[in-house]
Amino acid sequence: MTARILSGTAIRDQIYADLKNDIAELKAMGIQPGLAAVLVGNNPASEMYVKSKVAACSELGLFSEMITPPDTISTEELLAMVGQLNRRDEIDGILVQLPLPKQVNAKRILDAVDPEKDVDGFHPVSVGRLVAGQPGLVACTPAGVMEILRRSGIAVEGANAVVMGRSDIVGKPMALLLMHAHATVTICHSKTKNLPDVVRRADIVVAAMGKAGMVQPDWIKPGATVIDVGMNRLTDADLAAKLFASYPKRLEKFREKGFTTCGDVHPDAAQVAGAITPVPGGVGPLTIAMLMSNTVKAARLRRGARIAQPAAARS
Repeated sequence: MTARILSGTAIRDQIYADLKNDIAELKAMGIQPGLAAVLVGNNPASEMYVKSKVAACSELGLFSEMITPPDTISTEELLAMVGQLNRRDEIDGILVQLPLPKQVNAKRILDAVDPEKDVDGFHPVSVGRLVAGQPGLVACTPAGVMEILRRSGIAVEGANAVVMGRSDIVGKPMALLLMHAHATVTICHSKTKNLPDVVRRADIVVAAMGKAGMVQPDWIKPGATVIDVGMNRLTDADLAAKLFASYPKRLEKFREKGFTTCGDVHPDAAQVAGAITPVPGGVGPLTIAMLMSNTVKAARLRRGARIAQPAAARS
């Protein structure tokens, strides 16, 4: 058996099509949703991420603004900058790209973002709304996973779901979303006893441990759905040889470049699972898509533009 591949790229394109309709409806009401991205310093990886987010705004017709203070900025200076963005009515979403320089108190900065503009879903108010099952802005990666499951026709209600990882950004909100969708949820982490046995009982596995190829094929229940959130830069030649033994083309590309991107799940799990997300091209594209979706949602919630139901909710 070979697993059905759940393409994040294809699902992202579906979401973008829905969002274009939503944005057109808002523009007809004189509203153009706007996103401000704060990028501190010159971190190449962060620059790439923010530019891809700004490009997505341009593609969809959202207003975007990139703010690039120097890496010498203080916590107080950055707090003042966030405060200005909170007060600007044309800005519906505020994204503060992490990591921030060591001298900046990242928690104070994230907590200073107006919860109504918290498109990352990190603010304690956003988390509280998620816990309570109230409408609000949800962390982008877990929200994207739920879109993959929904749009791929994967049954969540009544399923045994295992979330591997307990981070505030992925693991905890992921478990809450699955629970609200009526799954029976187990959260695993580095201290979980008999981890393979726990994972084997799952109908849905969400792997977000940040360790390349950690989840072995024999951990997977035959026919289970596997969502691989991991995005690991792999440079270990011995580990690459083990992970890609059945994938000579990927191994050849690794040897040419000296590195590759891989997930938390061993690629051979695709021979056991019923459905699986690839890495790259699985969960990754959905993270930016849900940031765009959150920006549009924030515009509706902030401005009371509930006149027409969003196209995304109708699909």
